[in-house]
Amino acid sequence: MVDNFELRRQIFHIFLGTSIVLLLFFEIFNAKILFMLLLTGSLLSFISREIKIPGIDWFLKKFERGGNIKKFPGRGAIFFIVGCLLVVKLFDRDIALASIMVLTFGDSVSHLFGLYFGKIKHPLNGLKKIEGNIFGSIAGGFMAMFFVNYIWAFSGAFIAMFIEAIEVKMGNNIIDDNILIPLIAGTIMYIFKTGFLFF
Repeated sequence: MVDNFELRRQIFHIFLGTSIVLLLFFEIFNAKILFMLLLTGSLLSFISREIKIPGIDWFLKKFERGGNIKKFPGRGAIFFIVGCLLVVKLFDRDIALASIMVLTFGDSVSHLFGLYFGKIKHPLNGLKKIEGNIFGSIAGGFMAMFFVNYIWAFSGAFIAMFIEAIEVKMGNNIIDDNILIPLIAGTIMYIFKTGFLFF
């Protein structure tokens, strides 16, 4: 049975990420605009906890998980923008865009493929499926190749998706995938670009 809610969420995830990449690529967006989006989204999230904002309320009901609507409405989209902003500020343009592609396609394909076709539990995380992780890594690496070479792309994607499956914690809190995946992917690509592996 197809889970229409999760399918909608992941389609939106892909739409959001692809849109941000294109807007950054054509220099319509930059770090300042992403920061302004983050501030605006955070403000709307705060207000939405108490007040139903027309349009925003509809959006939340369509795409937000029930547990977050009251606690942290728009959580996924806000952390997605945080992840994008971090890699744009930390890395060169090619690596930043490739990292966002890994997040956009790797995370969504991993989730959907694992949900609909996954049979084998991931050895490091019983809530995930190994097939989803593998196909998510392939999808993320393939899309990252639009901006970096295939070695950087697939190395960044596979390592990022592998670490994401472990659910890395900071204190008692799990670091959100939308932040972890692009940072790990970008770091791996940066290591390749700078030649750090050979010293």
